[in-house]
Amino acid sequence: MSGALVLAEVAGPLAAVAGGAAFARVKAPAVYWSAVGLPVTAARFAATYASTMDACGLTVTPSRLRVLMLRATTRREIRPVPPKVRRLRPTTTGLRIRLRLAPGQEPADVTASAERLRHAWGVHTVHVAVIKPGVVELRLTGFNVLRRVRMPRHLPTGDLLVPVAMREDGTAYVRDYRAIPHCLTLGATLTGKSVYMRNLIAGLARRRVALVGIDCKRGVEQAPFAPRLSALATDPEMASALLDALVEEMEERYELIRQHQGISRAVPDEEITSDVWGLPAKLRPIPIVLLVDEVAELFLVATRKDEERRDRMVTQLIRLAQLGRAAGMFAEICGQRFGSELGKGATMLRAQLTGRVVHRVNDKYSAEMGLADISPEAVLAATQIAPDMPGVAVAGDSSGGWTHIRTPNLSLAEAAAVCRQTAHLVPDLPTLSRFRPHVPPAAASSEPTSLVKPHVVTE
Repeated sequence: MSGALVLAEVAGPLAAVAGGAAFARVKAPAVYWSAVGLPVTAARFAATYASTMDACGLTVTPSRLRVLMLRATTRREIRPVPPKVRRLRPTTTGLRIRLRLAPGQEPADVTASAERLRHAWGVHTVHVAVIKPGVVELRLTGFNVLRRVRMPRHLPTGDLLVPVAMREDGTAYVRDYRAIPHCLTLGATLTGKSVYMRNLIAGLARRRVALVGIDCKRGVEQAPFAPRLSALATDPEMASALLDALVEEMEERYELIRQHQGISRAVPDEEITSDVWGLPAKLRPIPIVLLVDEVAELFLVATRKDEERRDRMVTQLIRLAQLGRAAGMFAEICGQRFGSELGKGATMLRAQLTGRVVHRVNDKYSAEMGLADISPEAVLAATQIAPDMPGVAVAGDSSGGWTHIRTPNLSLAEAAAVCRQTAHLVPDLPTLSRFRPHVPPAAASSEPTSLVKPHVVTE
C-alpha cells in the first residue's frame, strides 16, 4: 500500500509536468521553447557538433602545424576540423550560432547542409546568414514562428525603416526605402495583401514622410487613411493628374539639387548622380511614398481617349520609378497580376521595382511575374503557400535572396485609428494640395450630455 502511495506521489507531479509541457508546445510554443526546447537543443548541439559537421561534410583536414602539435603533446587521433564556434546566443524563438569557417569553406557549403543540420539538432528550421567574409551565422528556430506572429521587441528605427512582417528565421522583415526604393506586391483575393499594406501604412504614418494614395476602386481601400494622406486619387482621371503633379514635384526637387551643387540646367535629370540626402537638413524635402492599390486599374482602357491617358500614366509611373529615388520619392505598387498582358510599358515598369512581395497566387504564371527574375525556388515557394495561412508571402529582391514572411493581423479600424492619431504629421506640399482628401469631422456622440446637475433628494 505504501508503494502505491509513493508511486502516486511521484507519478502525479510528473504527469502534470508532462501534460503542461504538451499543452504549452501547442498553445504557447515560445514558452515551451524557453523552458524545454532551448536547453535540450543546446545540449544536443554541444554533444554532437563535431560529429554532425563531419557527417555533413563541413570539416577540413587540419593544418600541418596543428598535426605536429597534437602528435607532440597528445596521442589522440588526428580528426578533421569543423568550423569554429565563435558565439552561441539563445533567443525567444531559437538559437543563434556564429561560426568561423575553416580554410577552403564557403557559406554555400553550410547552406547546402542546412536541412541536414535541422534534422540532426531537432529544430524547426535552420537558416544561414553571412556576417562577413569567413563568418556565418546559423539561425535556428525552435517552432514555426509564422503560425502565430509576434514581432520582436527590438525593432530598427528610422524615417525610412518600417518593420512590416516577421521572417521565417525569427527576425523582422523591414522595408528599407534607402536600400530598396520601390516594391511590387502581388497576391490573389483574401491572401493577406491588404493586411500587408495596412501594416506598411500604419508604420509609415508614424514617420516623417508624405503618403500619396492611388485607389481606383473608388477609394474603398485607402479612404479610411485619408487623415494621414497628402493626396488621394480614386479614379483614373484623378490618378493621371496626380501622377503629373508628382513628376512636377520630382522636377522641382532636381532643380533644388542643381541650385545647391551649382549644376547647369542643361544637365538632364538622368545624369545627376547625387540625391536629396546630400542636401542640408533645412533644405531637404520630405520623402514621399506613393501607394498604388490596384495597378491593373491604371492599365485598363475602353476607348481611344482612355488609351492615351493610360499611356501617359504609365510613362509618368516609369519616370517616377527610374528617377524618384534620388528625389526622395518611392513607390509601392500592388496588384493581383502584373505582366506584359496589361499593356505597353508594364514590363518596363516592373523592371524598376526592385523589391518583390508575392502572396498566395492562383497559378504559377502569376508567381513567375513577380519572382521569376529573382529565383526559381522562390516561384515554387509562392505556389506552395497554404490557403489557411493568410498573410504569408515570399519576399525577395534583385540580389536573388528571398524568404517567407507573414504580417501580423491588423484590422482596417486599427490602421485608420493610427492615421487619425498621426494626422498632425501631414506635411505641407503645395504641389499636391489640390489632391488632399476631404476628412469629415469626427461624429458627435449619439447620447447628448445633460447640462442639469442632479441633486440628491432626502426625506
